[in-house]
Amino acid sequence: MTVETPVTEKKQIWPQVRDFFVYSIFQLRVWKKIYPGIMHFLLFWGVSIQIIGTAINLMQMKLFTPFELTIPREGAYFFYEWIMDLAGIFILVGVFMAVIRRLVMKPKYLGYKWDDYFAVILLTLMALAGFTTEAMRLTSAAPNWSEYSFMGNIVAGWYQSWGLTPEIAFRLQPFFLLVHTFLGLTFGATLPFTKMRHMLMAPLNILLRPRRAMGALEKIEDIENIEVLGVGNINEFSSRELLSFDACLDCGRCEDVCPATASGMNYSPRTLLQGLRQNAFSSLIRKNGNGSPELPAEMFAEGTLWACTTCGACLTRCPIFIRPPERVVDLRRYQTLSTGEMPKSVGDTLRNMERQGNPWGMPPQDRMKWAEGLNVRELAPGDETDILFFAGCAAAFDERNKKVTQSFVKLLQKANVDFGVLGMDEACCGETARRMGHEYIFQVMAEQNIEIFNEIKFKRIVSQCPHCLNTLKNEYPQMGGNFEVIHSSQLLTEIADDLSLDQAEGNGVQGRLTYHDSCYLGRYNGEYEAPRDLLDKAKTDRVEMARCGENSFCCGAGGGGMWVETDTDKRINQRRLQDALDVKADVVATACPYCLTMFEDALNSKGMSENIQVLDIAEVLEKQLEGAKE
Repeated sequence: MTVETPVTEKKQIWPQVRDFFVYSIFQLRVWKKIYPGIMHFLLFWGVSIQIIGTAINLMQMKLFTPFELTIPREGAYFFYEWIMDLAGIFILVGVFMAVIRRLVMKPKYLGYKWDDYFAVILLTLMALAGFTTEAMRLTSAAPNWSEYSFMGNIVAGWYQSWGLTPEIAFRLQPFFLLVHTFLGLTFGATLPFTKMRHMLMAPLNILLRPRRAMGALEKIEDIENIEVLGVGNINEFSSRELLSFDACLDCGRCEDVCPATASGMNYSPRTLLQGLRQNAFSSLIRKNGNGSPELPAEMFAEGTLWACTTCGACLTRCPIFIRPPERVVDLRRYQTLSTGEMPKSVGDTLRNMERQGNPWGMPPQDRMKWAEGLNVRELAPGDETDILFFAGCAAAFDERNKKVTQSFVKLLQKANVDFGVLGMDEACCGETARRMGHEYIFQVMAEQNIEIFNEIKFKRIVSQCPHCLNTLKNEYPQMGGNFEVIHSSQLLTEIADDLSLDQAEGNGVQGRLTYHDSCYLGRYNGEYEAPRDLLDKAKTDRVEMARCGENSFCCGAGGGGMWVETDTDKRINQRRLQDALDVKADVVATACPYCLTMFEDALNSKGMSENIQVLDIAEVLEKQLEGAKE
């Protein structure tokens, strides 16, 4: 399996236009949940068509327009009448669904604000006034095409059964037309100040969203000469970022899937975005757009800013592609690079990376101890190889993950794969520093690694760590390092036949096995199938957790969470462990060293380390193949 290496952000017209139609017009992401998807579709199209229809009516009557539009009383006009009635039905049905959702279904993540109810009431009155106006017109004029205005015709019949005459209808029609027009103008005037503003802002945000890979943060250019790094006040966000705050639907989909929120931490991506929007709005109103107000202290609070794991769950749920984790990193950059105010655990980790070149703080000369006795080839400048194995810091310095790397290397050797490692020349990829906000450390480490990569001839880079994978694949291109990078599971899939996985008897790993999707392998890099294919080929008794694939629940290690101290009762990894317990798993398989560590930590904290085994997929394959020999 080969994976394309994404390039840095480019101005691409066609993808932007395509996304506009797919996600704005057809609202593909909204349909991930059927009920709200149908509701939003009906309201969006109902209101949009009514707005267009109202504009046409104004032009026909030459109201507020410099010219008059005439629609012939033939086929086009009949279709116009039909589609306008259909739009009115869309609005009423959508409003009814919205009321049921808020008053009966009551999803916990749904916001309940005054503008929600204002919009519901206003839309209802607009639709009813529109149908009533049309009923008065049809009753007074009795045109021969009235059946094309099917809903207006039905409403006219109701009124006529109650005693409405053509004379009375003729007198009442101007009044209801005035009411309908007034409601429409009210809707337009209040649009920027209510939730309905997303009808304008959301399509713009989709159209103008960053074209970077989802797993790539924005690079700070010319970092050596910038005085203020990160974002400390609202005006330091770009205009595109400010647009995203205003475009936020406040729908709560991001909050619904956020592991930090679910674990009881004082963080919600929705609250973050709404707070930033309010700050931007306050700046505009209070200081006429010229002030530079500092962001409130609560946004930088340790329990808030450092709770985000950058897992990407919110990114996959947001219908309009807002990126809350990137805004979190913007704020973290301000703390780590501008003020120096950060949690002690964060400061300790960053100092370890500065002084020892790894977040563990281990001596750099210990980097190759994992390879002792394995006869692993260390590459020198000018050497050639098919595969450059980027081991990463977890493989080098974490005792448990050293065993994982040894299993992976043994599999490569068994399949006669031509590979080598950088040995002592390998440096940390810089991912942890970048997610913690220290862009400078990241760029230094990236430049160091890229320089070394360029001195060796290889076809592909392979990493066992999804965090390294994402950094090398999606972020190094920003630094001039364009390489083909794949995950170890993808390479193992390629060499499955050479490993004779079909001969595995399944007696190496006992019991029910469940696979945990790493956020940085799955959501950020789209790899869900390779690990599962390997586990199935190795004849494991695999079961899926309720939250899996794109809907997987984070282990809690991402975004620097591996190193940030958390209250025991709010640890994300314990909630993820419960998902495995719910399916009565005996083994949890992972494809990420951070995930493995977090699962084992959760088991130890619950005193269950003897009940469930945590294995990397490389270890599973090795055990299954060894079991086949017995």
